[in-house]
Amino acid sequence: MKKYFGTDGIRGKALEKLNSNLAFKLGQAIAKSLKPMDVVIGEDTRQSSSLLAFGVAYGLALAGVNVYMAGVVSTPMIALYSKETHKIGVMITASHNPYTDNGIKVFKNGYKMLDDEELELEKYIDEDELLVSNSFGKILFTDEVRKLYIDKVNSLNLPSFNQSIIYDSANGANYKISNEIMSHYAKNSLQIGNTPDGFNINLNVGSTYIDTISLKVKEHHAQIGLSYDGDGDRLLVVDHSGKLFDGDLIIYIIAKYLKKKGQLKKDTVVLTRMSNLGVINALKGLGIKVILTDVGDKYVSDELVKNGYSLGGENSGHLILNDYLPSGDGLFASLFLLKVLEEMNETLESATKEIYMYPQVLHNIRNVDKNVLNHPTIINLINNIKEKLGDDSKFFVRPSGTEDLIRVTISHRDETVLKHYLSVVIDEIKRLGEIKK
Repeated sequence: MKKYFGTDGIRGKALEKLNSNLAFKLGQAIAKSLKPMDVVIGEDTRQSSSLLAFGVAYGLALAGVNVYMAGVVSTPMIALYSKETHKIGVMITASHNPYTDNGIKVFKNGYKMLDDEELELEKYIDEDELLVSNSFGKILFTDEVRKLYIDKVNSLNLPSFNQSIIYDSANGANYKISNEIMSHYAKNSLQIGNTPDGFNINLNVGSTYIDTISLKVKEHHAQIGLSYDGDGDRLLVVDHSGKLFDGDLIIYIIAKYLKKKGQLKKDTVVLTRMSNLGVINALKGLGIKVILTDVGDKYVSDELVKNGYSLGGENSGHLILNDYLPSGDGLFASLFLLKVLEEMNETLESATKEIYMYPQVLHNIRNVDKNVLNHPTIINLINNIKEKLGDDSKFFVRPSGTEDLIRVTISHRDETVLKHYLSVVIDEIKRLGEIKK
């Protein structure tokens, strides 16, 4: 079991569980375990991010590692720079969480570290002995992360987009870069969620609050709305009517395009267990094989890299175009999607008209002991429900790796059946997992 790393790096209450001391120790652990010469550090717009960024930087510099501070940049920008320069990348962000939380993600050659690599890092975090170099590393500021990303976007040879677009940067890490790029390629665009103050990241904006972009699109009679998350690695989209198109549907549109162009390697797409059965069936109908991984974009990424596939992601909006970038990137994916729709002369609706989306519910159970999932009664109940739902369904119950809650996901063609079994499992988990006050 990992002590510090969860499903997406280290995460916790900013300056409480995750404080500058832990950040310093992580910097030391990176120096001891990975022995890099240089490390690049980016951060989102949270009030606590700079303090944590410099905590990591001081731990590294004391050990003789040169540190390049990139300032406010998106997670995928750090991942790209890490891959292209072979530097270790560190991103200070809690992604879609509120400003009171924060987190640290570590990239090695552009990819998030896997479980065994994170366990190796953890061996050094709790060491009391400091690694002090005879020659301290330098802490420098750099604009190279932004420049490299701009070059990658320009390599797509994008057309000018004439449709009216609204994009929501969640008051987060990509608010600068998304404005710079959209202002160039989409003249008829409007940005919202672009006034970060350290406290308003993801606050009533971004991909975790999709109502905002939906209302703005309808208010301004825009053709499409693009919504990113706090660290810029997710994308959700709405059409002119405000209808949501999640990561599954976006991947379907792009996969169909790449297959038609002969550019979908091995005619395979990588999704997670959370993906909608309707999308999976529709992809198979196009002759596209679907590989399912555990939840977490790092598992999708690992599958893509190991087997040389082109495309994968999560319905939450992590979209990895592996032939271009090593990580999910909301902005890059949105530009690619706009390019696809224009070339195909399609709308979001027409490009997905053949899909029957199965009813699917994700319910978060709060204020319960997550260890209740080890209770024999709950184990038996979950197994019985899976058997009764049958093969053409989905049923997962798992503890969150980043929050204090249990997630229940259920999907079935018959919504009445879905609601019945969802209610049964929620009631039993609450009954047996109640936290006594």
